[in-house]
Amino acid sequence: MSAEVLAGRPTRGATALRGGRLWRPSPYQVFGFLFWLVMTLAYWRLPLCCDAGQHAAVVERLKADLLRPRHPTADLPGAGSPYYSPYALAQGVFARLTGMSGWEVVRLAGPLNLLVLLTGLGRFVRMLTPRPWAPVLALAATTLLWGTERASWSGYPGLMSLAGSLAHPSAFAVGLAFWAWALTGTRARDTARVRFVGPRGLPSLTGYAGLGLLYGLVLLVHPITAVATLAGGAATVAGRQRDANPAVAARWALTCAVALVAAAAWPYFDVFGLVGNAGADAVHRRLYDDPFGQFWLAALVGLPALWLRVRRSGPRDPLVLMFAADCLLAAYGWFSGHYAYGRVLGLTLVPLQCALAVELAAPRPWPARRRLLGAVAAVAACAGFLTVQAGAVVPRSLDPVGFAQPPRGPSYEWAAQYIRPGQVVLTDGRQARGTLPGYGADLVAPARPDPALDESERLRRLADVRAYLAPGSTRAQRTAVVRRHQVRWLLLTPRHTLPEEAVMVAWSERTGEVLARVR
Repeated sequence: MSAEVLAGRPTRGATALRGGRLWRPSPYQVFGFLFWLVMTLAYWRLPLCCDAGQHAAVVERLKADLLRPRHPTADLPGAGSPYYSPYALAQGVFARLTGMSGWEVVRLAGPLNLLVLLTGLGRFVRMLTPRPWAPVLALAATTLLWGTERASWSGYPGLMSLAGSLAHPSAFAVGLAFWAWALTGTRARDTARVRFVGPRGLPSLTGYAGLGLLYGLVLLVHPITAVATLAGGAATVAGRQRDANPAVAARWALTCAVALVAAAAWPYFDVFGLVGNAGADAVHRRLYDDPFGQFWLAALVGLPALWLRVRRSGPRDPLVLMFAADCLLAAYGWFSGHYAYGRVLGLTLVPLQCALAVELAAPRPWPARRRLLGAVAAVAACAGFLTVQAGAVVPRSLDPVGFAQPPRGPSYEWAAQYIRPGQVVLTDGRQARGTLPGYGADLVAPARPDPALDESERLRRLADVRAYLAPGSTRAQRTAVVRRHQVRWLLLTPRHTLPEEAVMVAWSERTGEVLARVR
């Protein structure tokens, strides 16, 4: 064969000799990207609703004043409001730099939060097992295996919940929780001796301090999610840390100390002052209404998988300890009446879902019990998708069945175009109170409790709203309310009549609400 022919033909092994290697994406990178793309498109087609107006209002207040933002929904000081977290501050800075509105910044945050969540979940599952398909199965389990009744609270990683709450801080906090658990498990598994002096000890100590900063960040971004995150971190250390010597204890003490100092040093609100605060308990009472209907599919297939881990690894398995800790937190919320702790229920299912994913990612051939578990899990996933989750990703135009869709709140742009930022609106409409502040308007009475405003004052303001809108109110009584709170606009639901001192400016055909200017 000629030298010219040999010269034009690549030599076998040449690529390897040069150190090059063809990159191939892992199964989770492929399916994770596809999921991110589909979920982002599904999220983008839906109008922002529910609590999105509250978060847009926070961005607007920070955009106006980064150092001393006003109350998110009222013309009051905002010092002490837990809405002003590092996450919100970053959004406020971004809004100031780009000139984008609060609504636009909140909308843009959804795909970024999903990216944090997906990468965190993948890293967490890879910490549990090297099986390449386990993260893919964990993604399917955490998004589909819930129940046959809707559980759509923010911070729940089901499809239906994600579609409506990707832009919320809780979604970002859950993603950080996965990252925190993954990094904690990795460090707990490394039981090599650490030197506390000299250059060799510094990288390890820096890593533990950085992990403490991560836990502190979760605590500031979404405190109730942080409760489950901290419990999961403690369970991970207890389950994976085998070398219990003073050096190891000192490392974890450093992590805890940095987390506490980082949270305590945040200047916008006192996160530890939220402990025992009952302001948010009433709205979270519904979390405990139907736990069986909302979570039974996950329990059906997750508990057997968790039991197999107990038999294989013992009761100190990190997923077993994590599930037990979360169950105790949820039970405490129920028996104590602090129903806000019910928010941990969304993360309580994660150990079940991940245990199932690790079990079904085992190489074949499978024993009979694993084949049975896989078959039941497949049926349960289909049941969860068809009964609750499908409407999140199947648009109405392509829906042959009529799946339940995510909530679609009304837009208030028709009213916001007349209301200048900082002007006060009096309304008792539930949707209006949650949406109008996102355009910069202030409310007479904030819809939700907030440590920045004394609850007795909020209740007095709510009483003023009711007194103004009462059918038997006199003009003098209404004028006193207007002067007391400097009311400029009324947004009236169809059940209210237009007062004589107000002039109708706009009307919503969808909701029947009326925007009126007070003369």
